[in-house]
Amino acid sequence: MSEAASSMAKLPERLNLWRDRFATSLGVSPQRKEEIYLELSKSVTLRDPSYWLQILFAAGIATLGLALNSPAVIIGAMLISPLMGPILAGGLAFASGDLILGLRANFSLLLSCLAAVAFSVLLVGLLPFKEMTNEIAARTQPTTLDLVVALFSGAIGSMAICREVKGVVTSIPGVAIAVALMPPLCVVGYGVGVAVSLNGAEGMRVARGGGLLFLTNLVAITFTAMLVFLALHIDTKEVRERVREWRRGDRESVVTRYLLRRFRISDRVRNIGGLPSRLVMILVTIALLLIPLTQSLGQLKGEITRQQQENRVRRAATQLWQQYFEKLPGGEARSFLDSIAISEADGRLTLALRVFDTQPYTEAEKTEYTRLVAERLSRTADSIRLQLLEIPTAAAMFAARAREEKRPAAPLTVAQLRADFQQSVETAMQGVRLPPAAQLTGYRIVTGSGEPLRVVVNYLGDRDIETDAQALVADEIRARFAIADAAVSYERIQSSLGPLVFKRNQAALPANAGALLDQIAQTLRQHPGLRAEIVAPAEPSEREKMAEERAQAISDYLRERGEIAAERIKTITSAEAGRSAVIRLMCRSC
Repeated sequence: MSEAASSMAKLPERLNLWRDRFATSLGVSPQRKEEIYLELSKSVTLRDPSYWLQILFAAGIATLGLALNSPAVIIGAMLISPLMGPILAGGLAFASGDLILGLRANFSLLLSCLAAVAFSVLLVGLLPFKEMTNEIAARTQPTTLDLVVALFSGAIGSMAICREVKGVVTSIPGVAIAVALMPPLCVVGYGVGVAVSLNGAEGMRVARGGGLLFLTNLVAITFTAMLVFLALHIDTKEVRERVREWRRGDRESVVTRYLLRRFRISDRVRNIGGLPSRLVMILVTIALLLIPLTQSLGQLKGEITRQQQENRVRRAATQLWQQYFEKLPGGEARSFLDSIAISEADGRLTLALRVFDTQPYTEAEKTEYTRLVAERLSRTADSIRLQLLEIPTAAAMFAARAREEKRPAAPLTVAQLRADFQQSVETAMQGVRLPPAAQLTGYRIVTGSGEPLRVVVNYLGDRDIETDAQALVADEIRARFAIADAAVSYERIQSSLGPLVFKRNQAALPANAGALLDQIAQTLRQHPGLRAEIVAPAEPSEREKMAEERAQAISDYLRERGEIAAERIKTITSAEAGRSAVIRLMCRSC
């Protein structure tokens, strides 16, 4: 028993010896430990004007970057954010059980967050527009993946600050905190600003999402910083003695010590302030955060699954229509499938098809199509409801009119009428010019019994055509068709889509990429005359060919899940530094 007791007594000494060896292996000398403790203690001072100016400037830049949907501007705010000091000081306080440092660090961090949020709210109130951009939306639904990123960020940031300053290593702490805190903190301010000035419910939803992400990253970084400082044995006996000597001359530490004694706070927390208690405290906080984070991850997975199921249904419905119902028995074209809308409620799938046809479909044909779709999807026919909107083409109306008038001449075939009508339409639309900011990509002719001819003009552009320009183009089209009451409408296709912000040194698609890429794929399928141009960048510090890998990841998604032919996709490696890829839609003939 005496040998066991002796072995247990020596365990803390052996553990400290191992921690010191680990610190030495990472280049953290005893002198450096003293410097780290003093630097972090000094970083939580409230009397440094430059610190508060950096907080306000970083918050202002981040808020404007979020409003402008500019990742480059947001990254700039990340790099100047000075929040690393108070956060790592809090992690060190948890590791060493330093109540004075912990109170000062938390108070400094609280004031910093309040200042950043207040300044962000002020800027949002002055903005002439308050739209939900992609950069804001990406920070309102954090998941467990964000927690894991924050854990890694806190660990690398703590290790980097502990080592001697050598070259580019000094950038790692800034990157670690930049990824984690200032942008979501400004999302909170953005949401509060929107709640005050526009929509209370929507604004508070945005603020809650940004606040959850902020709190998640804060707790995770503090936890990993605590583990790193414990492993490196920063709080040696010599270091503690040196810190006590410094605090005797530090005014803020003296005031904090006085308040602790005045209100007997140190006596109350002494019983729960041991290392196991501190670990349990922070682990319980992480466990509570995992509840909403796991729910968000489940929602994300459900959304991806739903989109995959919808793509499967759309693919099956399109293929079956084209295979069995698009042509007449003689091979002539009978219909053109224009669009498919899919919805599901109460276990029943609804397919809403819009087709242009020359011959109406019978109820038996609709029933057969429903049966084929159900068979392809391994469902019962009763679980699928078909809504078929048939728009007769001009060729069909001409043929019907010819039959009514009983013309002696031999009636033209559907193919001949369709070709004649198509030729007349192409002749009329040839030479139509849109304003320079818009690029004509195609048009649709919509006709119906008793309704005037309607021309739908599709064009590429980053903004809508001005009202005056729309009226001039519409007058030109009416003159070309010689139909004064023809209705002309416009459908704009966004030419530049994105951005998709990739993680550092990762080519995997971001979590929110699926919805955007599915939208792009649907647009390309609806407009065969368009192609996609993928512009992907990389930062100088990332590994070689990272930009190519990111562009290839986007291209693979469009080809495999979006079913877009490879010749309609072009990848370009951007010469600009960054991690935000953009997809541009262009005419195939351009």
